[in-house]
Amino acid sequence: MATTDDPVTLLILGASGDLTQRLLLPGLGSLLHIEPDRKVELFGVGRTGLDDAEWHRRIRTAFQETGVTKRRTDQVVKSARWLTADATQGDHLKWLLEQCSDGPVVIYFALPPAVSIKICALLEKLDVPADLRLALEKPFGEDEKSARALNAQLHRVVAEDQIFRIDHFMGTATVLNLVGLRFANRVMGPIWSSEHIERVEILYDEALALEGRAGYYDTAGALRDMLQSHLLQVMSIFAMEPIAQLHPQELADLKAQVLRATHLWQDSPKRATRRARYTAGTLDGKKIPSYVDEEGVDPKNGTETLAQVKLEVRNSRWSGVPITLRSGKALGAARKQIVCYFRPVDHVPEGFNGDAQADRLVINLKPGAVSLELTMNAEGDPLGLEQKVLNADLTAARMQAYGEVLRDILDGNPLLSVRADAAELGWHIMDPVLKAWAKDRVPLEDYAAGSAGPENWLPSDSVVG
Repeated sequence: MATTDDPVTLLILGASGDLTQRLLLPGLGSLLHIEPDRKVELFGVGRTGLDDAEWHRRIRTAFQETGVTKRRTDQVVKSARWLTADATQGDHLKWLLEQCSDGPVVIYFALPPAVSIKICALLEKLDVPADLRLALEKPFGEDEKSARALNAQLHRVVAEDQIFRIDHFMGTATVLNLVGLRFANRVMGPIWSSEHIERVEILYDEALALEGRAGYYDTAGALRDMLQSHLLQVMSIFAMEPIAQLHPQELADLKAQVLRATHLWQDSPKRATRRARYTAGTLDGKKIPSYVDEEGVDPKNGTETLAQVKLEVRNSRWSGVPITLRSGKALGAARKQIVCYFRPVDHVPEGFNGDAQADRLVINLKPGAVSLELTMNAEGDPLGLEQKVLNADLTAARMQAYGEVLRDILDGNPLLSVRADAAELGWHIMDPVLKAWAKDRVPLEDYAAGSAGPENWLPSDSVVG
């Protein structure tokens, strides 16, 4: 594994796009703010449009809000270069690799998946650096078959531990907070099973509409965009068996073990899934058009903006516990959390007024916090029962999500990377849903933008502050 003393060349393919300016460059700036001694040569690659001066301007602009010093920014800009080339051409790709300094080289594919796999096929024929690392954004394929083909192509270029499948949702703080909450105390471990937990909801509801992302979103939809990737990764850490050490292989093994045991509830896409699309409404005081009227949307695609899938992990720990994943856009309230509903107590002592409500644990993912809601004596009535809430903040991220991602890639640490088998298993779980939806076996419902979604979806008590 590299250290911050080793210079690394970061070669961003498709660097003129939105991903680089909005996420990658600010993420790198936030990393260099925390670790100013890290040595990075930053090369942007594109077919047309930019030169060194414009590339340097974009780096400075992106770094401005990250806290990185002017001196450090100047150092990055001094060695940064813009390389005009078409990476889908073998001779161009060979020339790009020749521009990189000795030492580790990271190729970051800020490109569509179809273009990325074409470039990887060319890399297979070239004499690539020994410490070449490939960083790819989701989606990792379009289904299980294409994910397997992509992985096979990647493995013909470099070894698995040199491949970084990016899931910025699973930043270091999120992973460590979940692992610490589960395994660093005596309270949670004994109750983390079907014996005590009745059901689980993993929610990522966004109070944002399309926000100009039709080019990607209208061919993806909520299930591909969030459930098949991000939320399954969260679920795999939530449900995994105890981990002995925070080692990349052990964490990946335990996550894959969960995903291999995961099935649709009752093996039925029709009974276990729901989909919907927003209509015109008002969101945070702003009028939102119907999704089908958003610029760049093709109504014929039948794209869902809200998806809900009920799953079961069929092992001794979780059998019989419904785990529901849900994510959508243009909803009235943002919810980014895991909600665990505990089973009712077996007996409440006679003499108390009222019934004990089901206790629940709420893990907020962004920002990190935990709320434990417990039934206990009511204020002013010692024989009454009421719910009281115990709150605790979890460790905040030290840098932006893409800063965490880039740090591990530059260090050669695959702890946060999605391993090949996990990428394929995510599609294996969700492919039956996508096929059923394509055949309209599950109706496409609707909900007004700014609402809580269609009626009779998740229980109303899942809304937690």
